[in-house]
Amino acid sequence: MQQSSSVAELAGILRKEIERYSPGEKLPSSRVLVERHRVSPVTVSRALSALVAEGLVTTRPGAGAFRARPAAPPPRPADTSWQEVALSAEPATTAAGEPLPRAVDPSGLLATLAAPPPGVIELNGGYPHPSLTPERALAAALSRAGRRPGAWDRPPMEGLPELRAWFAREIGGPGSALTPADVLITAGGQPALTTALRALAPPGAPVLVESPTYPGLLAVARAAGLRPVPVPVDSDGIRPDLLGEAFRATGARVLVCQPLFQNPTGAVLSPERRPGVLRAARAAGAFVVEDDYARGLAHEDAGPLPPPLAAEDPDGVVVHIRSLTKVTSPSLRVAALAARGPVLRRLRAIQITDSFFVARPLQETALELVGSPAWRRHLRAVGAGLRLRREALATALARELPGDRPALVPSGGGHLWLRLAGTGGAGAGAADHEEEAVTAEAFRAGVAVAPGRHYFAAEPPGAHLRVAFAAVASTGEIAEGVRRLRTAVESVRATGGAPR
Repeated sequence: MQQSSSVAELAGILRKEIERYSPGEKLPSSRVLVERHRVSPVTVSRALSALVAEGLVTTRPGAGAFRARPAAPPPRPADTSWQEVALSAEPATTAAGEPLPRAVDPSGLLATLAAPPPGVIELNGGYPHPSLTPERALAAALSRAGRRPGAWDRPPMEGLPELRAWFAREIGGPGSALTPADVLITAGGQPALTTALRALAPPGAPVLVESPTYPGLLAVARAAGLRPVPVPVDSDGIRPDLLGEAFRATGARVLVCQPLFQNPTGAVLSPERRPGVLRAARAAGAFVVEDDYARGLAHEDAGPLPPPLAAEDPDGVVVHIRSLTKVTSPSLRVAALAARGPVLRRLRAIQITDSFFVARPLQETALELVGSPAWRRHLRAVGAGLRLRREALATALARELPGDRPALVPSGGGHLWLRLAGTGGAGAGAADHEEEAVTAEAFRAGVAVAPGRHYFAAEPPGAHLRVAFAAVASTGEIAEGVRRLRTAVESVRATGGAPR
């Protein structure tokens, strides 16, 4: 081969010659190839580079060129289609012989848990803004907790006795018959709800829920194979007359309710209705699961709060849930389940089976926090901060969306419940369409809100939005968020809800 031979010609010759070598065997040196094929060193180098690119040759600096080992065959494409059959198989059935659904739909929870991207105002948040978190007090409590004797040992299965005693006093109030032995410590309110429903209702059973209600409850119930049955709520809470009818019609043995600052409406169960709820449950031989999620989120103008239903129930009708998470930090997942009678043993058995126990450092930290002088100061700061945000949101909605203002402005919790004007009697499909269009357009405009359909166990009576104020940094951000929401609503209504 003359010096003028092309790189392509040499590469073709070498491509055939390397078949004589075993994988990993060293090829002749560049000097040998130059002499053998009468080419320049540059031509040899470029020809070898071409074979390296084809995966036929590998080079090692200072060692030379080698025949490449055969490449591993590409992995077989994964085929997970078999799971569609496995996950849809429903061997269990209801009393009527119908298959039990096992669908787990977290979309309602994600609408308030997922943080929006930068630049989008968070009017959908489920937790108070970090500025309302007692970071210094938590850090100090965690430091003290870490130095407690046995802080990293295995805790009692039911929880630390001192923490159980604190919850018993908080739930039962002065003179209550509730004792520390009636309290179980759980890893937050959501696991407590799961434990309660699994303990109280067999798969396929109906469970009565408020309408509208917390989406996390609906998700838990459906994941357990239960059938949520809605009972309407108005500005005075759940209606005892309809509750009694629902117990009789369904045979349900469980009601889950939020008597204080109900999510999403903000309603407080009126003094006149409280006895009726307990009477209806007793008459049906049913339990009332009281989710007291917002007691720590009372605003500074709330006035004296009504006691929990559990404090007025000597007969074990009420299973009470109280969590520290909302009012402290999303990561301080410590809550309590309180119950009396044989049901406590079942709750304990399920709690231990599912999670063994709550991490002791978290329990010790919670105990240090609630026992410190900073605790009451923090509650006052949260109450003041939430009141300012609530007033800012109510004022902005009255100015920007006067026709869509909430019917109730509660003195607790972290959100307002809006019914979009013009959807009454329009049907579930129209309501869903307007909600979806407004929510999507609002997100494009730079503000996140939660659609109302996730809060209903059945067809919603109209289009709703849950607009949160607790997760927002400032009143100015609230005003800007509502301005963007108004722009979105006007755009949807101007186009009849047509997609963009």
